[in-house]
Amino acid sequence: MRIVQIIDSLEAGGAERMAVNYANALSKEIEFSGLIATRREGLLLNQIDEKVTYLFLNKKKRIDFKAVFAVRAYIKKHAIDVIHAHSSSFFLAVLVKCIFPKIKIVWHDHYGISQNLAERKNIGLKIGSLFFEGSIAVNSALKNWAESYLKIKNVVYFPNFIDEIVDSQKGSLLKGNDNKRIICVANLRPQKNHELLIKAAHLIKQKYPDWTFHFFGKDFHDSHSEKIKNLIAELKLEESVFLYGTVNNVGSVLKQSEIAVLPSLSEGLPLAILEYGLYKKAVVATNVGQISEIISSDKEGFLVDSNDLGQFTQSILRLIENENERVQKGLSLHHIVESKYSQKSILKDYLQWLNSLTNFAPEIPV
Repeated sequence: MRIVQIIDSLEAGGAERMAVNYANALSKEIEFSGLIATRREGLLLNQIDEKVTYLFLNKKKRIDFKAVFAVRAYIKKHAIDVIHAHSSSFFLAVLVKCIFPKIKIVWHDHYGISQNLAERKNIGLKIGSLFFEGSIAVNSALKNWAESYLKIKNVVYFPNFIDEIVDSQKGSLLKGNDNKRIICVANLRPQKNHELLIKAAHLIKQKYPDWTFHFFGKDFHDSHSEKIKNLIAELKLEESVFLYGTVNNVGSVLKQSEIAVLPSLSEGLPLAILEYGLYKKAVVATNVGQISEIISSDKEGFLVDSNDLGQFTQSILRLIENENERVQKGLSLHHIVESKYSQKSILKDYLQWLNSLTNFAPEIPV
């Protein structure tokens, strides 16, 4: 089987990282694995495996015929069987199919605001789905939405997985004291609710002033970003809360942290939680989306009600005060991630599903 992933950018977001993860993982399992970035490159460019055949389109407008013909040329040159289109890149994939009908498209839905699916209307996507062989959802809510809204029968839920990359790159050296750092990996978007964590940091500082908070994620330099920075200044937390922007090596900064948190108002099944588990971190997160499928009890970490400052703060304090509990929760979460969200098991199911849609000879990892 010969598959190419298409994604709008290589910035360090969840959909982008999964496109790279699939391309890298498939390069070790099938005849050909490719990756096309349409609009922008970014930090993830350095994480693409050398076995992956990469193309950057530098697409400038929504309907860019130069980009469409460039993808068709790539497909013909490398005898591609399947376009695996992530998020909004489905539109380009459909345009390519219009001039190269034999290509097959599967669409991967990474929509992150699962609580508002009833309001999610996309006529372009609905029409585009007529051209899809199948659709992948990153959580069960998105699967249900696709089955009811899109014009497609073959919808499947595959959870995100972590690429099995060996940490060879040096990452940022974090500020603050060793063994007293709390990390949050989330882009500065309103639904990630960094304000809750900043308010918790203000309360925790009064009791444990030597513990520090470290935010990693894209800064969009917009009004929301300004609001976050103003709140840090207003609460006089400039020496306790640090913003680093995006990071190329999440593993390196997680290794320097004791506790990992995610205060989101809305999620699907976030990669950040899987990464926290991979690196055996004790976790406090809000009970939104499908996080409870990973952290199903207090044994794996603490889940609190969304936007509940009291619960959130008390859970972090408990982990600060109990090193043994931090270690045990980190180990338990690690076991869950390794056993249920491994690259190997999900890739096997993915290839079996593709084979059922396309009648290819199966190439299943052993």
